[in-house]
Amino acid sequence: MAEKIEDLTVTYVEDGIETVKELDKVVLSKGSWTTILFRYREWDRAKEVYSPDRYTIRRYQKRNGEYRQQSKFNISSRAQAQGLIAALQGWLDLPED
Repeated sequence: MAEKIEDLTVTYVEDGIETVKELDKVVLSKGSWTTILFRYREWDRAKEVYSPDRYTIRRYQKRNGEYRQQSKFNISSRAQAQGLIAALQGWLDLPED
């Protein structure tokens, strides 16, 4: 388990192969509940290539000095990421009450 936000990662190695390669991360919120957006690629064993970029939002809770993943949302495609961006931008463009 990770003790610092900097140590949180989606990188995963199996049988000496980096099956999930973290490319970048953005910490969206810090504290006892931390939210991180990761950009990553997955290894396709059959084709022996990495997937196009994928994205995941992970929520971690810090308990007893260690961060534990509580939830995640995987953004499965570039189109889904663009749809999410467009929806959020549309809402942000609305006047606040």
